[in-house]
Amino acid sequence: MAKDGTLRGGARVGAGAKRKPLAEKIAEGNPGKRALKVIELPEPSDLEGVAMPKPSEYLKEQQRDGTKLDAVEIFEETWEWLDKYGCALLVSKSIIERYAMAVARYIQCEHAMSQFGLLSKHPTTSKPIQSPYVAMSQTFSTEADRLWLQISQVVRDNCATDYGGKTPQDDMMERLLKAREG
Repeated sequence: MAKDGTLRGGARVGAGAKRKPLAEKIAEGNPGKRALKVIELPEPSDLEGVAMPKPSEYLKEQQRDGTKLDAVEIFEETWEWLDKYGCALLVSKSIIERYAMAVARYIQCEHAMSQFGLLSKHPTTSKPIQSPYVAMSQTFSTEADRLWLQISQVVRDNCATDYGGKTPQDDMMERLLKAREG
């Protein structure tokens, strides 16, 4: 607390040493000697399927221009990827939904930039200005990256094996290119 009685200062969010992934701690022999939280996965024959939660209705809404938003497919892909590594229940449904919506909106803005161009006309001076879709695209891309980092951090912290390979984040550019094809 500051001298004037306001709450400010103190530790910043994200400050300090970053946590090591569980697989790294195991490979190094647990240098801190603390008990590691390891998720024990049952044998494949004993696995019990958990139903994927239904995506919220706002991910399915019809767009104003009549096109279909890819948010539901992105949500399902991400949830299935998390389920594959046993981390689906560790990540909030709302974070997955927000990630799916950010990626879908990013793709929608990129599609609009391809259709309308990178420049637009200023409403009062009629001079060329940057298209608003450029800034929106950057915002949605940043939001999607930030949310993906949160999701992948949960997997990284809780997966005892290497989780490399194709991820839903890798498919963002592929999905963008497919959206342009029609």
